[in-house]
Amino acid sequence: MAERALITGGAGFVGLHLARRLLREGTEVTILDDFSRGRPDADLREVGRSATVVRHDLTAPIPPGLLPRSFDHVYHLAGMVGVRRANEHPDQVLEVNLRAAWHVIDWCRHRPPGAVFLSSTSEVADGATRLGLAAFPVGEQVPFVLPDPALPRAAYALSKAAAEAMFRHAGEHFRVRIGRYHNIYGPRMGNDHVIPHFIVRALARRDPFAVYGPDQTRSFCHVSDAVRATIAVTRLAVDQPVVVNIGNDQEEIEIGQLVHRVTRLVGYHPAWQVLEPAAGSPDRRLPDLTVLRRLVGYAPTVSLDTGLRDTLAWYATNRPTVTDPHPVAASRRVR
Repeated sequence: MAERALITGGAGFVGLHLARRLLREGTEVTILDDFSRGRPDADLREVGRSATVVRHDLTAPIPPGLLPRSFDHVYHLAGMVGVRRANEHPDQVLEVNLRAAWHVIDWCRHRPPGAVFLSSTSEVADGATRLGLAAFPVGEQVPFVLPDPALPRAAYALSKAAAEAMFRHAGEHFRVRIGRYHNIYGPRMGNDHVIPHFIVRALARRDPFAVYGPDQTRSFCHVSDAVRATIAVTRLAVDQPVVVNIGNDQEEIEIGQLVHRVTRLVGYHPAWQVLEPAAGSPDRRLPDLTVLRRLVGYAPTVSLDTGLRDTLAWYATNRPTVTDPHPVAASRRVR
């Protein structure tokens, strides 16, 4: 009998890549989405020919009969994400992410799956690193801290930390898997994250090129690696809750160097307009993947150069509008 999987937020970035991978493996996939973020584009139409697509807003309970069958695995990826959304609508981020988590848990209690995967975030650990309470690379056991709780952006980390706690305590009903994604990127990501934003502005040949916090460092993970890790963790045959970092710990890079790589791929060399990073943005992110390696033998396989070329190819064909993710940041210098 084929494995059955439900993906909430399956029309979004990671969700659609996850659905495509599961379908290739022979899994029966149901996508649940309200299409507030995921787009009914050619990629979704392709996946929709093999998957079941159900429209529902998870800020409301899942109605009886909407999902009449049970599932082996539920991947809960639906939610409000992105720095811009958190800065503009922190109240909505909290409401949407907490309501969605609760309604998924409530439905799963009545129709228990084999395991439920919760998509969490590196931002759960960012506060501890900012205050010097955790060393790099950052493991899963760091304390959750909000250095600036009044900062709008803090709403996202808080919503995910609370969702993690909700799922952990629901573990008596089903197996719980929590994956803290660290700077996942790839085709069809939208335009509210650093790599697609750089790519879209490079394709528009912006000069000068705005660079926020060029000395900050990140370790980016291609979505295909993240999806592979997500599936492996969800299928683990252990009963206790599992919390893992999901990312790439092998290619930490300064944001300024990332600009050079992206603009070089496009084939031009703009001047930089160097600006302050967004408030609350961490100076460094680098996950410790020891637990993930031990549990599922994971290692990232897509290099940053390969992943950037893959992502650039998609955005060259599907160009979104160029916007500024941090319009209030102040300029320091131009070089």
